[in-house]
Amino acid sequence: MTVTWLLGPDDVARIRFAYSPMWELVASLRTLSDPARQAIHRPWVTAVRPRLATFGADLAEVFALVPPDGYMPDFLTPPPEAPAPTFASELARIRGTAPEVAVIEVGMLDPGRSPAIRAFLGDPAAGIDRVATTLGRYWDACLREYWPRVHGLLEADVIRRTRTLAAGGAHALFDSLNPAVTWTGDRLHVDRPYMSVEAPHGEGLVLVPSAFHWPSVAVMCPPYQSMLAYPVAGVGTLWDDTPPPAPDGLAALIGRNRARMLVALAEPATTTALARRLSLTTGAVSQHLAILRDGGLAVGKRVGKEVYYRRTPTGDALTQTAS
Repeated sequence: MTVTWLLGPDDVARIRFAYSPMWELVASLRTLSDPARQAIHRPWVTAVRPRLATFGADLAEVFALVPPDGYMPDFLTPPPEAPAPTFASELARIRGTAPEVAVIEVGMLDPGRSPAIRAFLGDPAAGIDRVATTLGRYWDACLREYWPRVHGLLEADVIRRTRTLAAGGAHALFDSLNPAVTWTGDRLHVDRPYMSVEAPHGEGLVLVPSAFHWPSVAVMCPPYQSMLAYPVAGVGTLWDDTPPPAPDGLAALIGRNRARMLVALAEPATTTALARRLSLTTGAVSQHLAILRDGGLAVGKRVGKEVYYRRTPTGDALTQTAS
């Protein structure tokens, strides 16, 4: 069975990428529910699981709304309206959910499975506020400190896919996403446990890479913005704090620490993330980054309050030549 999107030329022209902190947050709840199916996230699960004891029944309600698999209410994961929305803006969208919408979506779950579902349906306005508050607390406790790392991986994926789209068009892009995704020229087929045929109504399609939903795909259809969440590339490096060793030739040319940093910048990273990964002070990292930027080997891009650094094509060529 498949979900099929009928994509006209205007829809293909409006394909855009976005990352969603809320999508990652909600997907991470499923990782905590069943860590064995995503052993790749075990370091994160080990770090945050002890923090859940302070939540009590509030988090139990959220787990009831987000079962380990199958359907979860769409209002919890609204398609991103901007390429890189803040968590606060996405949380505000959840708080603004119309109670009648929440009743329809939560009602698709089995009310007999949990008293929390029945309680939510009994007073959806209060339930929306309660769930939004819990998600905010959960973000602060379990994902906020890790978001720069996750965001860097997602951004690197988007850069890679954008280059694929520019070089090979829609066929190359969709072929690169996941075996569950098939593009036939005017129809995008996504393997799902149900069947649906949808048209994005000229709004295009939002492609959202995900680390915590990995390795599966997910879709959202009208009345929401059409969205395809796909597994991010390179997720195996997400919790790896040890960068590959720098080639000796590169180290001799620009110095051992700068060589290690340039190798680590295969994926975008903040100064703080580089300092942690390379066991250097943030001051030392800033000095090395300044030299790499002046030499045209690295570049920084501000995303919200953070600056993410990555290698330039010259930096890519230098690391490949020296390896």
